[in-house]
Formats: sequence, structure tokens, C-alpha cells
Amino acid sequence: MSYAVGGSNFINNLGRIYAMYTGTFAGFVVLIGILEWMGVPSTILGYLYIFLTIGVYALIGVLSRTAEVSEYYVAGRSVPAFYNGMATGADWMSAASFIGMAGSLYFGGYGGLAFVLGWTGGYVLVSILMAPYLRKFGQYTVPDFFGARYGGNAARTLAVIVLIMASFTYVVAQIVGVGVITARFLGMEYKLACFVGLIGILVCSLLGGMKAVTWTQVAQYIILIIAYLIPAIVMSFKLTGVPIPQLMYGFALEKIEVLEKTLGVAQGHAAAFVDAKGQYSATAMWNYFALIFCLMLGTASLPHILMRYFTTPSVRQARDSVAWSLFFIFLLYFTAPAYAAFAKLEVYQNLIGTPIDKLPGWVATWGRPGLALVGACDAANAAQLFPICAGVKGNADGILQLNEFRIHTDAIVLATPEIAGLPYVITGLVAAGGLAAALSTADGLLLAIANALSHDVYYKMIDPAADTKRRLVISRVLLLIVAVIAAYTAGELGADILFLVSWAFSIAASGLFAGLVLGIWWKRCGNAAGVWGVAAGFATCMFFLVATEFYGPWVKSAMSWMGDIQIVKARGRDVAYIWGINNISVGIFGIPVAFLVQWIVGKMSEPASQDMQDFIDSIRVPAGEVKSIEGAAAH
Repeated sequence: MSYAVGGSNFINNLGRIYAMYTGTFAGFVVLIGILEWMGVPSTILGYLYIFLTIGVYALIGVLSRTAEVSEYYVAGRSVPAFYNGMATGADWMSAASFIGMAGSLYFGGYGGLAFVLGWTGGYVLVSILMAPYLRKFGQYTVPDFFGARYGGNAARTLAVIVLIMASFTYVVAQIVGVGVITARFLGMEYKLACFVGLIGILVCSLLGGMKAVTWTQVAQYIILIIAYLIPAIVMSFKLTGVPIPQLMYGFALEKIEVLEKTLGVAQGHAAAFVDAKGQYSATAMWNYFALIFCLMLGTASLPHILMRYFTTPSVRQARDSVAWSLFFIFLLYFTAPAYAAFAKLEVYQNLIGTPIDKLPGWVATWGRPGLALVGACDAANAAQLFPICAGVKGNADGILQLNEFRIHTDAIVLATPEIAGLPYVITGLVAAGGLAAALSTADGLLLAIANALSHDVYYKMIDPAADTKRRLVISRVLLLIVAVIAAYTAGELGADILFLVSWAFSIAASGLFAGLVLGIWWKRCGNAAGVWGVAAGFATCMFFLVATEFYGPWVKSAMSWMGDIQIVKARGRDVAYIWGINNISVGIFGIPVAFLVQWIVGKMSEPASQDMQDFIDSIRVPAGEVKSIEGAAAH
């Protein structure tokens, strides 16, 4: 019996196939544990973890290679809701979720929950406002929707520009995560590690497009969720005797509160609406809700996520797959606060107060130049050993104090098993999970960029007569070019993962959300309104993003009319906060402008044609036929 990936036998036996895969992976983890017990060096175990998992993804990519347009772009529209939800979960739970979220909660306390609320809340918007209707619209890409809905190449081109800006920013963040993991666990220089990790990204997406990416992402989800849950379960059992971290991390929080009193940490610092002194701050409150707002609407606008709902066999399964997506995402997000709490407790108990000459080896490994994510900043020359210690003055008493310990947000999850003294089998497992999370999202993002360029730009605007072979070759070449540029950028930038990802959400929400929502729910909205809405929202967001991030004399004079501009030191430069709003939430300016401009232009210009209005009516009905109209529901 044939089980060709994507074939009917494969689809019918998905449960059996992935159950065998999960069992095999569990057996592999047990084997690693046995090898560790036998004394095999951790370096070799790290290579086994990373290269075996990447090898599995490569195998799926080779088996899923395709020359069919519908399979390359939308996986043949044959992915069942359950597995599409799992693939979406992997596509969604990027390095930001796996690596960055617990770190944000570690440092920000309740304030870090803005990421959890924003990202999960966005899926409610996807389910209610978009997924079923985009599936019934019948396009291959998000710019395809804009081109069909708003009358051609002007709207399509603007949507492609927004897609590229948002997706490229997002994919750079994923490659940063891949580089961090590869550098740490393969012992190589960070910039080189970004390119080595890139091989793992390309092996599946390059050959099989959405078909390969889908089945790889299901496999990656299984690895990442196992890798995320097991350390939290082990630490929960170690602390409380109950292996349910989601329910038991309150005990860790109680101990943390006691330890912080002895360490002199300001109480109340973990609350959502307080400043550095632990006092209530209206600015902190507005930043909290502004971030939630941008993340929610950004979630409902990200092209690589919306593309996933083009792959289901029916409109009903598109809606069902959103529910499954939320469930699979919930499993990680519900655990993230526990992970952060246990990690902080382990730092307080096992690290703070330790003599500098007796610090565990992982401190030097994570802190070495080229990685620089951890630092013991006690000595006057600490910055020579730990670059992250630059600007920190220790008391040189030979004991690591809390204010002398530095750990980067992106290192919290990956380093916690070592901080807690867990065996390397778990440390390597977490690395494999983080790699799976970053690779799965990077695959989806690169595919979204390449598909937009090859399908929406090349095929739709440059060469509509191009045959299937040429279209797929163009897509693969563009995917490779974009991937190399992204890896180079990640190697040079090395910025915070959550910071880059938040920018991507604001860009996507400002440029695409109004056009998507009003395109579906305001049937009279005409072509000019759609074009101007995208242009105005995107331009506003980018202006504030660039102006605040690269604040200088010219920006100061151009923005003086705005009044309250706060200058803070961040990322090695002066960054401007307009009215106190952190610039990771610049979508707060672009999104309202997009809606306002699209509504005003829509009222003043020609409405959509009657055929388009009838078509929009037809896609709002869950069942039934879609009214035929040129350029829409064509696939």
C-alpha cells in the first residue's frame, strides 16, 4: 500500500503515521538518556538532537516534493482540520512563543501576559471575521484576495509590499532563534550558526512548498510541545511533588516573593501597570493595552497564518481548524507562566549567592563572546569575559549578587534546564523544540514571501502566460534569495526576538487588517477605498516606526507638533516614545488611520460593482455555491 506524502492513503492514515512518529521520537529521547548515562559527551548528544530532527524534516520535504501548483501553494486544499490546526500551531508558535514568551514573563511579570492575551485573542478574530470567508473566497495568497477584491494590481502590489515587510521582519526573528540554538549546542560562532540553521529551514519548503511545510509543521509541533512541557513537568514535580506545572506554579511564586524580600527586590514590580519603582503608572497601563491591541489585530492579519486556512478541504473545516489551532497553542501558552516562575526560582535558589569561581560551566558557555546571553558581572573586568556585562559595575566580592547577574530574555527557556541542574537529555530536548518552533514559522514566512513574489508579482502582473514549471522555479529561486538575505540580516542584527516579532505584528495589522475586514464585511467598499486604506495605514505605521527607532534632530523637528516625546536608551540608541507608547506598538497609530481613510474614501468614491457585492454576499453564507466573478473564487 502506498503512503506517498499527501496522497489519499497518507491522508486516511495520518493518525497511525504520526503516532508511529511520536513513538519513535520518544524512543530516540530515551536513547539519548541512555547514551548520557553511559558517558557520551554532551557535544555529541547535541549534534544527534539537532541533526536527526533536521534530517526528519528534510526527509518529509523530499517525500513531499511536488510540481503541482495547487499542492505547492495550498497543499492541494486537502489538509484535515485537526492536522491543519496542529500545523498552524507550529507555524504560530515561533521562536517568540517558545523562546521569548517565558523570558518576557520572567522579566515583566504580569505585564508579559500582554503577549499571551494578544496572540490568543487574535485567533478569535480570525475565527469570527476571516478564516471561513477567505477560504470560500478561493485564492492562493493574501495579496490575491486584495487583487480580486479591490480591482487589480494597485491593491495587490500594496498588499505584497506589506506582506514582505511584515514577514521579513518576522523571519529574521526566527533565524535569530535558530542561530542562538545552533551556536549554543553545536559550539559555533553565531553568524555562521544562522546560515547553518538556514539549511534546516530550506530543506522542506524549497522542494514541496505548502504541501511539504504542512506535514513538516505537524511533525515539528509534536517535538516542540513535548520539549516545552517536559522540563516544566519535571520542575513542578521537583518542587511540589505534583507533575502539573500549570496548576502548581503558585508555590514557586510564593517562594519567589519571600526570596525577593531578602534580596531587596522592590515588591509589586511584577504587576502589569507599575513603573520601575513599583508604583502605578497610567503609561504602563496604556502600553499594556496598546500591545494587546496590536498583537490581536496583527495575528488576524499575518499572511503566513491566513494562508493556512486556504489549505482545508472545505469552509467548515477552515472554521474547525481555527478551534484546533487555539487548542494546540493553548497547551504551550498555559504552560509559559509556569516555566517563567520555575526558571526564576531556580535562578534565585541555585545561582544567586554562589561564589564566582564555583559557577556552573553553562554560565561561561552561554556568556562567551559571539553568543553573550548570560553574564556574571562581579569583577571589574567582567565585560571582557561576558560582553553582556558592559556597563555593569560589580562589587568584586567574589559572590554573585542578583544585580550582578545578567541573562537575556531569549536565554531563559533554553538555559533553564541547565540552571535547574536537569540532565542533558532534557537540555537537548528543549533545544530541539526551540529549533522546531523557529524552523516551522520560518518555513511558513519564507513561503508566504516567495509565493507573493512568484504568484502575485511574477505570474499575475509580469507573465500571466507562464507555465507551471516556470512559476515553481521562480518561487523556489526567490525563496532561496530571501532566505539568504534574512540569514545575513539576523547574523548582523542579533536583536531581541520578541522585539522584532512585535514590529511585524504592527506592520501587518496597519497595512492589511482594515482591508481584510472591510473587504469581507462592507460589501459596498470600492476599489479606491481599499487601495488608500492599505497605503495610509502602512505608511503611518512605518513613519512612526522609523522615526521613533532612529530618533534624531530631523525627527525631533518633524514630530515636535506631537507634544510629549520621551527619549529612552534601547538597543544601543535613543528611541522615542510618543505619548509614552513603546514603539513595538506603533500599530496603534497605523490601524485607526487605515480604517478611517478606507471609510472616508469609501463614502466619497464609487462603490463596489453589483457583481462584487453579490459575490461578497455569497461568501458570507457558510454553505452553498459561491457566485462566479472574474478574478475571485478561481481556484
